[in-house]
Amino acid sequence: MASAFWHNGEFGQGEEWVVSFKTTAARYAELEAHLVEHHDWKNPEVTAVPLARAAAAYVEWVERVTAEKIANDG
Repeated sequence: MASAFWHNGEFGQGEEWVVSFKTTAARYAELEAHLVEHHDWKNPEVTAVPLARAAAAYVEWVERVTAEKIANDG
């Protein structure tokens, strides 16, 4: 995506990637820590958008595949 921003008191423009990860509230802190630790930038934008509504089967799938240990995501 095209990006316009202020950084260190200067206006800049560039391209950025937008990536979406799915996880549970219980696993969010772990995911955030991993992303921040492994990102090239000192202060990457890592934000969370809560899921207001979803099909029960989808919620069950997200909970299952983001569990500590899984055999496969079926």
